[in-house]
Amino acid sequence: GGGSPGPTEEEEEEKKGGWTPTLRDAPPPDFKDSFGPTRKMPQTASAMDFFQLFVPDNVLKNMVVQTNMYAKKYQERFGKDDAWMDVTLTEMKAFLGYMISTSIHHCESVLSIWSSGFYSNKSIALIMTQPRFEKILKYFHIVAFRSSQMTHGLYKIQPFLDSLQYGFDSAFRPSQTQVLHEPLIDEDPVFIATCTERELRKRKKRKFSLWVRQCSSTGFICQVYVHLKEGGGADGLDALKNKPQLHSMVAKSLCQNASGKNYIIFTGPSITSLNLFEEFEKQEIYCCGLLSSRKSDCTGLPPSMLHNPDAPQSRGQYRIKMKGNMSLICWYNKGHFRFLTNAYSPVQQGVIIKRKSGEIPCPLAVEAFAAHLSYICKYDDKYSKYFISHKPNKTWQQVFWFTISIAINNAYILYKMSDAYHVKRYSRAQFGERLIKELLGLEDTSPSH
Repeated sequence: GGGSPGPTEEEEEEKKGGWTPTLRDAPPPDFKDSFGPTRKMPQTASAMDFFQLFVPDNVLKNMVVQTNMYAKKYQERFGKDDAWMDVTLTEMKAFLGYMISTSIHHCESVLSIWSSGFYSNKSIALIMTQPRFEKILKYFHIVAFRSSQMTHGLYKIQPFLDSLQYGFDSAFRPSQTQVLHEPLIDEDPVFIATCTERELRKRKKRKFSLWVRQCSSTGFICQVYVHLKEGGGADGLDALKNKPQLHSMVAKSLCQNASGKNYIIFTGPSITSLNLFEEFEKQEIYCCGLLSSRKSDCTGLPPSMLHNPDAPQSRGQYRIKMKGNMSLICWYNKGHFRFLTNAYSPVQQGVIIKRKSGEIPCPLAVEAFAAHLSYICKYDDKYSKYFISHKPNKTWQQVFWFTISIAINNAYILYKMSDAYHVKRYSRAQFGERLIKELLGLEDTSPSH
C-alpha cells in the first residue's frame, strides 16, 4: 500500500464477516459432568471382569449361536463337514483368548501357537487342538445372515459395535478435554520388514478408516467410528471431492452423545472448520483445532490470517482475530501454525517448553493443544503395540479384531483406576496375559464367579 495506515479492503471485508482484531476475554466453559469410571470394581476384580464390562457373556453367547448357524448353513450349501461339532461358550472364549495372545506375543500367524517354532506357546496350546481352532476360525460369525433391513457393508459386525459402544458409554465418563483422531493401527513395522514385496502389494490398503473420540486425561476411547472406503470408485474422485464433508460427518458421529456437557474437543486439520465448530457450539461442545490452508475447509475464515506475513517473524510471535467467541490464531515457531478455537480465551497466555530453546510464549489455546496432542502420542506409543496382530482378509473381521483390541486397552485403563490395581499392579502386558489365561480357563477368575 501507499503507506496509508487505514484498513485494507481485505480487512473491511473481514469486518463485515464479523472478524475483528479487537480481543476480549472469553473464558472456557465450565464442565457440566462428573469424570471417571461409573462403577466401583472390587479389589478382587480380575482382568476378565474388566474385559466383560465391554464384551459380556450375552455378546459371547450370541457369537456362539451365530457361528453355529453359519456352520449349519455353510454345510447345507457345500456339503457336510464331519469334523464339525457345534461350538460352545467355553470354546468361544478360548478362541478369543488365542487371538488375543497375538497382541502380547507378536507373531505373523496365530497358528504358530501350535508349531514347534520360536512363537510356539506350549502353555496354552493344549487347551484346544489346532484343527479345532481352524474350524472355529472358518465358521466364526457375529451375524450369520443378512436381514432385509441391513444393507450397509458393516452389517456383519454392527450389533457388536453397538454393544461395545453401549459398554464404553456406561462404564466411563470422560474428562472435559477429548481428542478426535485416527489411532495408529497399522501393520507392525517389524512385520513389514520381514514381508516380501509381493506380500506387501497383496496386503494393499485397509478398506476402512477407524476414528475415535478419546479422553485426553486417561486415554480411554469413548467412541469409535468406522468409515468404509467403498463407493464412488473406491476412494475415487467423488470421495475425495467431499473430504471436508466426510470429515465433518465423522466428527458429528463421534460426538453424537457428547452434547450439553461443555466438553472441549481437540481436532486435526482435516476436521477443523468454522462451520463445524459453530454447529458444535450450539450443542455446548467447544473446540480447539489445528488448521491448515491445504487440508482444512477454510470457508468463512479471514483470508488475511491464512497467508503468511512478508516480514520475518520471531519465535512465539502471534496474531489473533476474533468473531464472537471464536478466535483464529496464527502463531510462529519455526513455521506458521494456525488454530481455531472457542474453548480458550485469546487474552490468556501460555507457554511451550522446548528442551533446547527454553520457553516460547503462545496463547493459552496453543499450549493446551500441544499438551493434549503429546498425551495422545504417548498413548499411541504405549498401547498401539497391543493390537491383535492376526490380519484376516475380510473387512468386518479386521474391524472386529481392532475394536476388541481397543476394548482390552480400555479395560486396562479402567483397571489402573480401580482398587484392584493397588493389589496386583499388573503392567499392560501382564494384564493381557491374565486375560488370555482366564479366557482359556487356565486361571480361576475372581471368587465372585
